[in-house]
Amino acid sequence: MHPPNSESPNVDSILTICLFASFSDGEKCEREREQVTRMAEELGSADIAALSRQILMGKLSLSDACAALQTKQEKMLAYEMARAVCEAGGSISADEQTFLTELRGHLALAAAEASSIDREVDKISAAPLISSLPELTAPDNGSMILKYAILNGALELLPQTLATVAIIPLQMKMVYRIGKSHGVELGTSNIKDFLATAGIGIGSQVLEGFARKMMSGLGKKYIGKMAGRIANQATGSAFSFASTYAIGQLAERYYGNGGRLPTTEVKTLVTTLTEEGKNLYTRYAPEIQQRASTLDAASVLSLVRGKSTV
Repeated sequence: MHPPNSESPNVDSILTICLFASFSDGEKCEREREQVTRMAEELGSADIAALSRQILMGKLSLSDACAALQTKQEKMLAYEMARAVCEAGGSISADEQTFLTELRGHLALAAAEASSIDREVDKISAAPLISSLPELTAPDNGSMILKYAILNGALELLPQTLATVAIIPLQMKMVYRIGKSHGVELGTSNIKDFLATAGIGIGSQVLEGFARKMMSGLGKKYIGKMAGRIANQATGSAFSFASTYAIGQLAERYYGNGGRLPTTEVKTLVTTLTEEGKNLYTRYAPEIQQRASTLDAASVLSLVRGKSTV
């Protein structure tokens, strides 16, 4: 990871590059646009909403955003975050690969520098669904969902950008385990389809986590203090806890019911379950903070790759 930077980075430029990454796949662009709009409203960020509009109207270019980044550290961070947004869910489309190649050129990153970042992101984003640990013969899915929600809430309290990247593969691993407990063997594409049906944008969820870190200054360990940016780190933790809880509870109902829930009912249920998760957050906040104190880069990677238990 990158060493501290005493200078304030160009936050808007880095977020702009992440937005370009989110919109780079034509197949899911419309869904990501909707998710980014919702994200901007939830964050209360006029900046993100304005940047998104400028990109979609062709008034803001990727080259301009990259040109504003002055230090090697900022450029490598921007590429790391963009790569993570593109790779959310475990794969990169042809359009996203084209975007990343263009981005490397604008940032003037050497092949070795980009490859090093790619490997770091791949370790987490491309983690296998299947754990190397034996599954419980009679899993308590309610308890398991709560453990994943607490873990993902804890990850948002960490300053590392790659801690946010770990949330998606952990959510996917949770859904895989829930499906398996109901006799359904899921692959990555099945889980992505399930999340899409629920109206959950994978790339935009990663982007939202990054935006919260950038705007609250939680990334200062790597990119310096954020002048004039005020946000509560607990907000991101609560969001990740609630979204993970909602995804888990929805998966339990969906696969427990043989994969039969009307689309309109699914979206309503997601809203209800997310609110339920937000209400539960206060109760479990001490456990989330305690869990965060036990995490470091090695333990997070072990969890994501299924080499240690949640």
